[in-house]
Amino acid sequence: MTIHPEIAKILATIPAPDGSPLDPAAMRAGEAAQVPPPADRLPLHAVEDRTAATPSGDVPVRIYTPVDSDSYGLLVYLHGGAFFLGSLDTHDHVARSLAKETGFKVISVGYRLAPEAAFPAGLRDSYAVLRWAADNGAELGWDGRSLAVAGDSSGGNFAAALTAMAKDDGWQGITHQVLFYPSLDLDFDVDRYASMRENAEGYGLETAGLAPFNAFYLENGADPADPLVSPIKRGDLSGLPPALIITAEHDPLRDEGELYAKRLAEAGVPVQLHRYAGANHGFVANFSWLPEFYAAFRETAQFLTGNEQP
Repeated sequence: MTIHPEIAKILATIPAPDGSPLDPAAMRAGEAAQVPPPADRLPLHAVEDRTAATPSGDVPVRIYTPVDSDSYGLLVYLHGGAFFLGSLDTHDHVARSLAKETGFKVISVGYRLAPEAAFPAGLRDSYAVLRWAADNGAELGWDGRSLAVAGDSSGGNFAAALTAMAKDDGWQGITHQVLFYPSLDLDFDVDRYASMRENAEGYGLETAGLAPFNAFYLENGADPADPLVSPIKRGDLSGLPPALIITAEHDPLRDEGELYAKRLAEAGVPVQLHRYAGANHGFVANFSWLPEFYAAFRETAQFLTGNEQP
């Protein structure tokens, strides 16, 4: 299938990279300028900015309560942005949609970013908030049953890494993992994955841009050979929580997500894999206003609850 026509229209307006160095501050300012005002955001029962006091330090979080209820499943959400972009605000709409469709209370993590914070600062923040959520379940209204972790792109990398960290700690608290077009192999070997060649140019995220976009992370202590940096390199994937992995047809990272799903299944982990036709990298964050892509939130809800969504 060709790229979705609405995505194609927007891609056609984006200028080609000019080869100039990336400026994190300017790019973050550009992201912030595109955040819709609060009045235009999906309404929920409650949205609260908090600080999670953790052994990693105080970590900003935003907690989304979908409806008034006695208890909820919890979903810890990690935004994407190549480890140096993204924020609670830029991915606010994703967290709201996850809360609305799943009925879970969503805890979005404002983890520290590269290059200001060297590896593993952001990953450590994310894991600390995950444990904080479990430890403060009574205050959060946790039902004590479902504790999911989810992330998109580099946030999907963190989500996968957190499941490994929890297993290595002997903690079995995570019940589900949801990875939206995850970045799982940070050595960017174009010979390893056909999707890096098939989708190299013209679909928003380009193969040639992967190394420079991730350089802020990789040049600050993150080794691509480390399974906590490239989760697909972990040797033993057994015992990890059930996974939903969503990939995009026109994404250089497509095949590593699908290989990870295959490896999880071979290790005995229950896996659901869905490649969204006509989609590109970032479609959950950028194009969920299209009904066929908003369906990813309802698919997540079905995975987490076992219930068919209307």
